[in-house]
Amino acid sequence: MRDDLPPPLVPPETPLAMPAQDFGRRFHDASAPASGAAGGSDRPPGVALWRILAFSPAMVATVALAWVMQGWFAADGVTPLEWVLLTLIAFNFFWITFTVSTVLLGLYSLARTRPTPARGPRRPMRVALLVPVYNEVPWYVLGNARSMLEELRAIGGPHQYEMFILSDTRDPEIAAQEEQSVQALRAELPDGITLYYRRREKNTARKVGNIHDWVTRWGGDYEAMLVLDADSLMTGRAIVRLTDALSRDPAAGLIQSFPQLIGAQSVFGRMQQFANGVYGLALAEGLARWTGHEGNYWGHNAIIRTRAFATCAGLPELPTLAGGTSIIMSHDFVEAGLLRRAGWRVRFLPRIRGSYEETPATLVDHIQRDRRWCQGNLQHLRILSATGFHAMSRFHLAHGAIGYLMAPVWFALLVIWALIGHDEGGSVITYFSEKNPLRPNWPDMSEPRHVAVIILIYAMLLLPKVLSVAALPLTGRRLGDYGGTGRFLLSMSTEILLAILYAPILMVQQMIAVLRTLFGLQKGWSPQAREGGHYSLATLFKCHALETVSGVALWAGIAAGLVSLWLAPIALSLVLAVPLSALSSLRLPRGWMGTAEVLQEPRINKAARHYRSLLRQNLQGPDTPVPAVE
Repeated sequence: MRDDLPPPLVPPETPLAMPAQDFGRRFHDASAPASGAAGGSDRPPGVALWRILAFSPAMVATVALAWVMQGWFAADGVTPLEWVLLTLIAFNFFWITFTVSTVLLGLYSLARTRPTPARGPRRPMRVALLVPVYNEVPWYVLGNARSMLEELRAIGGPHQYEMFILSDTRDPEIAAQEEQSVQALRAELPDGITLYYRRREKNTARKVGNIHDWVTRWGGDYEAMLVLDADSLMTGRAIVRLTDALSRDPAAGLIQSFPQLIGAQSVFGRMQQFANGVYGLALAEGLARWTGHEGNYWGHNAIIRTRAFATCAGLPELPTLAGGTSIIMSHDFVEAGLLRRAGWRVRFLPRIRGSYEETPATLVDHIQRDRRWCQGNLQHLRILSATGFHAMSRFHLAHGAIGYLMAPVWFALLVIWALIGHDEGGSVITYFSEKNPLRPNWPDMSEPRHVAVIILIYAMLLLPKVLSVAALPLTGRRLGDYGGTGRFLLSMSTEILLAILYAPILMVQQMIAVLRTLFGLQKGWSPQAREGGHYSLATLFKCHALETVSGVALWAGIAAGLVSLWLAPIALSLVLAVPLSALSSLRLPRGWMGTAEVLQEPRINKAARHYRSLLRQNLQGPDTPVPAVE
C-alpha cells in the first residue's frame, strides 16, 4: 500500500497465515467437516451413478466407432499410419460424445430433479467482495461495483458485505484515476455501503499474489470472500443466495456460480454469448450432477470460506526446465483441487441466476486471452501427480489441458487427410481398403455404414446444441424471451454457421498457442480489451498468416485432385481467416443472436452502465452523456 494514501481507504489489518502447500505430501484440514476428501466417502447421493452415466456412454461409443473403422482398413493388416489416424479419431470422438452425455444428464436433471436445499441453519456471515484489477478502466470497474453494493444494501438480510478494490495497476496515470474515482464514489455512497481500495507497489505473483496479499493482511476479519473479476457483475440476490448456500453448508469450502455472458455487441461476442446463454444451461446442469462435491473453480463469481482457503490453498512455485521457478498461472483449478484434498467440498450451483461476466469482443481479443489460458492450463499437466488429489480434481486439471491439446490433434488429422494416399507421382497408394470413406477421394456412398458413421460424427457435434434448446423450457426460459420462434431459429442458424466458419481458425490458433507455450514464447499477461481492440488489416494478416497459407495450400490440393473434397469447408474458412476476423468486430443490431439478457436487459446491467457514465463524467468532464436507469 502507498504511504500517501489516506488511512480510511483500507480497514485495520487482521492478518491470516496462508502457507504454501506441498504437492508431494497429503494434507487434511482438521477444521474441515467433510470426512471424505480424496478418499471419496463424502459424496452426495447418487453421484457415482451420475458419473457412470456421464463417462460410460462416451467410452462405449468411442470403442464401437474405433472397432467399426478398424474393419475398413486393408485386409492385410493395419499400418502404423492407420493406427495413428484411428487413435486421433477415437481421441476426438470421446470428448465429443462426453459433451453429449453431459448435456443429456443435464436435460434429465432439469426435467426430473429439484435442487436439494442445504439442511443447516442460515448463519450471518461477514463477506468481503474482492475485485482484483490490473490496468483496467477505473469507471468501468467501479460502475459495476456500485451497482452490486447498492443492490445488496436494498436487499438487506443477516449478512454483512464489504468490497475491496485490489489494484495491481502499473500504469501511474490509470492508478491516479483509480484513486480519484474511488474517493469520488466513496463520497457519494449512502451509509451502510463499505468500499475499500488498496494498491500494491509490486504485483508479485500477479492475481495469485494479489489475493494472497489480501488474505494475509485482512482475511482474519472475514468468514468468506466472494472473488470477482474486473468485468464481473452479480445481482444482489445471486450474491445473497451464494452466501446462504455457504452458510448452510459448513463443509463447503468453495461454491461456484455459473457466470453467463452479457454485454456483447460485436458479431463474435454475440456468437459466444448466444452459445453460453442457450446451450450452456443444460451442459452446466449435467456438469454439476457428475462433479458432486468435487467441482471446479473458474477464478471468479465464486464464494470461498476464507480460513479454509488460507489453510489449504496456498500455492507454491513450480520448478522450470531452466532451473528457476514459475508461479502457477491458471491457479483456480489447482486451488479447487487443494481445497478438496484437504477435506472441503467444492460445489457448483448453476441454478443460481444473476451471475454475469463479459466475453472478448473480437476474434483477435479472444486469441490473445486464449494464449494466456493455454499457458496456464498446460502447466496443470505437471500437477497431475500431486499427492492426495481426488480423482475428479485430476480430471479437471487434465480436461483443461486436453481442451488445448485437442487443437494439434485436429490439425494432425487435417494434415493426414490432406496428404495421405498419394505417391510422388500423384497416384493413389492403398493405405486404405477400397470402401474406406477416409480415402482422399469421395467415399463410396453406396455402403450404408459409411453414410451412417459420417452422419453420426456430424450429428454428435450438433447434438448438444439441439438438446440444449429442448432444455430451455425446463430452465424457465421461453422462445419469446429470445424474440419469438422465428427470430430464435434465425439466431441459432446464424450462430451455428459462424461457429462452423470460426472453428478451423480457432483450431489453428490454439495449436499456435500450444507451440508458443512449449517453446517458451508466451510471456506475460496483458490486460484484456474489454470493449474490443481495433486492428489494422496488416495486424490481421500477421495474426492469421498460418491459416491463410494453410487454406491456400488446401485449395491448391483440392484443385489438383490430391486432397479430398471433404476438406473444402475447412479450406474455405482458413482462406477467409482475415475477412472473418474483420467481420468478428462488427457491431450487431440488438435483435441479432440476442439472448434473453440482450432483449430484456437486467436492471443491474442498466444501473452499472449508468454509474460507469457518472464516474467517467467526473473524470472527463460534464459533457459526457449519462444514460438513465430505467
